[in-house]
Amino acid sequence: MQIINKLRDIFRVLPVIFFVFLLSCNTERKVTVKELQDHIKYLASDSLKGRLTGSSGDSLAAEYIKTELASFGFKPLSGDGFQRFKVTSKLVAGPENSLSVGEKNFTSEKDFMPFAFSSTSGLISEAIFVGYGFNINNDSLKWDDYHGINVKDKWVMMLRADPETDKSVSPFIPFSPDRGKALLAKDMGAAGVLMISGPVYDSQDAFESLSSSDFSVDIPVLRIKRDVADFILSKTKKTISDLEKKLNESRKPLSFATSMTVSAKAEILREMSTTRNVAMILPGEDENLKNEYVIIGAHFDHLGMGGPGSSSRAVDTIAVHHGADDNASGVGMMLELAEKFALTKGSHKRSIICVAFTGEEEGLLGSKYFVDHPDIDLSKVNAMVNLDMVGRLQETNVLQISGAGTAEGLRDLVYSESDTSVIKLTLSDEGYGPSDHSSFYGKNIPVLFYSTGAHLDIHTPSDTYDKVNYKGMVSISSLIFNVIEKLASSPERLKFREAGPKVEQGRPMRRKGVTLGIMPDFAGNVKNGLRADFVTPGKPAALGGMKKGDIITSINGKTVNNIQDYMFRMSQLKYGQTISVEILRDGNKMVLLIQL
Repeated sequence: MQIINKLRDIFRVLPVIFFVFLLSCNTERKVTVKELQDHIKYLASDSLKGRLTGSSGDSLAAEYIKTELASFGFKPLSGDGFQRFKVTSKLVAGPENSLSVGEKNFTSEKDFMPFAFSSTSGLISEAIFVGYGFNINNDSLKWDDYHGINVKDKWVMMLRADPETDKSVSPFIPFSPDRGKALLAKDMGAAGVLMISGPVYDSQDAFESLSSSDFSVDIPVLRIKRDVADFILSKTKKTISDLEKKLNESRKPLSFATSMTVSAKAEILREMSTTRNVAMILPGEDENLKNEYVIIGAHFDHLGMGGPGSSSRAVDTIAVHHGADDNASGVGMMLELAEKFALTKGSHKRSIICVAFTGEEEGLLGSKYFVDHPDIDLSKVNAMVNLDMVGRLQETNVLQISGAGTAEGLRDLVYSESDTSVIKLTLSDEGYGPSDHSSFYGKNIPVLFYSTGAHLDIHTPSDTYDKVNYKGMVSISSLIFNVIEKLASSPERLKFREAGPKVEQGRPMRRKGVTLGIMPDFAGNVKNGLRADFVTPGKPAALGGMKKGDIITSINGKTVNNIQDYMFRMSQLKYGQTISVEILRDGNKMVLLIQL
């Protein structure tokens, strides 16, 4: 009987011993190839249809990420763990669109279409033909279609593009975008714009779909078919085909009144959808430091099915843009790091917040919303670590890290916690870059941005899960874990330091390197103006007195209502030029003189 009782006692404690054994085995959880692959394979699957912001695939990705984080022991940062906000999901031509010339009525979507940047408004006035709609006065190129002709309160008709559409490099390119031409027409006094594609530019004369990313220029702008334009030109005995040929051959302005009255109205309807960030928290292990935070972030949205206006590089392809590297890889790594922190005792005196952002591809919408509507005190954030495209470590084993200069000693910390014999580091100091960490940097929060860099599959359907370097991701995860562990457990807080911004090269406003030296609010959070989210010390804006948070409302007396207006205005400026910039600061109007 005694033997039986002893055996019974042993069997009673075996589960406890086994549980303690399991806990001891989990004191440092490993990031595995299989789990990384499972995360990325699901997020980049056909069933999520490219995770377009506001779509069902976007919603399924958010649910998946929240469920995974909750299974590791993370709790909602607030509410149910979702931070909801609205975005424009689609632009459609409304039923009030109309166009008539004399007694002849034309049909919307067959004969004409509003542009996405059109206002919802109408006009009855004479139409004036203004060639390509240029007003160029450069040392090497001069062309003024508005010289000597009155367009005030009139419709202006113009050809789209430029005389050198067959050339990949042309001095006309900066002056050719439709929206810039429409804004220039407004500046010249026109009250409405009619744009036509000549046969050399577009033999099919086809309408493009409306892009939801365009801001209005505040006047009606219609795209009309060539036969409609020829009808408007009928009294002049000219045709669009003839005019395009003459302009392309002569390279000289050709403007005239049509003597025809056009009555038209544009109506743009915005369809809104609700999308959401995922924000979950793992409480810190130290009573004194648990109310401070380290944020790990990654965006989970992508381009959906691609197509016009989606920023897909496969411009003629409608197909699932899987976004395995961009950015299922960053989300997968964030999830694996989250699990490792949750199961590694002593790894995080500060609380770890994992935020999965939507809307990054639309202009950092999710991260902008998070920092503008924080559920925590942002001054308590020690650092934000952003993971975007971390799945394509090449044979060179080079990992790109930005933001190393955004805090004192941050560069040294990164090097001290990284085994550079395994992975080579390329560090840059700048805190601004084309991803979500920029939103945090604009709030004076130290940031680190990890990426393995661009590749030929980016923003195409071929960015698939099978091309990800999972072993490389495991190595990168180990390096990043060590850095975040330091950020989450060191007694001393990082001290923020300005480093940048370095604005992405190749934007229209950077055509000749002319810049104010600000980080603009790309998300358009301010109406009727453009907010400077960061002002770089020593650059023209700072030297001219501009401060972070100033709202630019005009440049040289020309209105700036949004980022696209700003880019167009900047594209017209030159080195050494002194400009007047009207701003709002704390509700008060001011004018700054800034030398570029």
